[in-house]
Amino acid sequence: MKNFLTSRRPARPRRRTAAWIVAAVVPAVLLSGCTGADPVPTGSPTSSSSTWESTYVAPAATKLSALRGVTVPADSLMNPALSAKIDNHEAARPQIGLERADIVFEELVEGGLTRYLGVWQSDIPDTLGPVRSIRPMDPDIMTPFGGIAAYSGGQQQFLDMMQATPLLSVIFDYDTTGLFSRSSDRSAPHNVILQSARVISEHSDLAPPAQQFAYAPTVAASSAVIDGTPISAINARFSNSRFPSWAWNAEAQSYLRSQEGSADFDSNGTQLRSTNVVVMRVDIDDTFGAVPKTTMVGSGDASVSTGGKAIHATWSKASQADSVRLIDDKGVTIRLAPGNTWIELVPNGRGSFELVP
Repeated sequence: MKNFLTSRRPARPRRRTAAWIVAAVVPAVLLSGCTGADPVPTGSPTSSSSTWESTYVAPAATKLSALRGVTVPADSLMNPALSAKIDNHEAARPQIGLERADIVFEELVEGGLTRYLGVWQSDIPDTLGPVRSIRPMDPDIMTPFGGIAAYSGGQQQFLDMMQATPLLSVIFDYDTTGLFSRSSDRSAPHNVILQSARVISEHSDLAPPAQQFAYAPTVAASSAVIDGTPISAINARFSNSRFPSWAWNAEAQSYLRSQEGSADFDSNGTQLRSTNVVVMRVDIDDTFGAVPKTTMVGSGDASVSTGGKAIHATWSKASQADSVRLIDDKGVTIRLAPGNTWIELVPNGRGSFELVP
């Protein structure tokens, strides 16, 4: 008997039929493209009714001001620095333009008194003073700022020391151009006033100063605020005749200055203030007899106060031309807050200072 299951012809798969249909259709489609008929042109692209324009404006380039650490336009503050020796005798107070200085050094002079060395570059007043004579440490302080040095005179040996620096000296004793004058509201020698804005305008070819200190972008980011301890006041003593102090004022976000227990005012009747207060302990060189010379090239103990806090520091200055460097106890460079700075050069062995919690 014939085995029906084994002799039956198997059915073709359905996909072969589908493949045959595709194979038949494709040549037909290909042949239809060869009929010679002209192609149908496409339409021209439609132009937009308006052209897109970017409204983005690139921000102006900026930089840090060399002596304050504030952000300013890159093409600004191209003027030189002006360093001037400023009187701090009772008869010289209130000083003119001192509140507009970027950096102020207070130094010991003869008789236990102090004088200031102010440096202006960011904000030049029309006049400043009273201007007094040079001292032996001033070349070491002024030289890193470059630019112009203004003073009323001094011993010949000190004048020679200043002349050996690259700074341009503007001296009252030798002035024949009217840059200096004596004011009538003060007694000599505490009344020499400098036309400071004029000095700058007449020497605009001199280079601007190099940045002196490291700066944080804000007070809150400064080294003293981040790593320091809270303080309410800074008391310094140069002698029994000169003992300035600084009190933290949260509302003003500044340290307010007093001298010999009384508020210290500027010529506008406003108490002098500073964003940063640096105390540097310095040795005194008695080479010049009665005139003490603050030793600026070297190193020593220091304190940096900003934002109501203070941090211990070490200061160093490698040479006359080098700026002062401030580092913390870990060897990290201290960052001041943007703003003005006062530096108290308190003598070792003769003066003292304390931080009041």
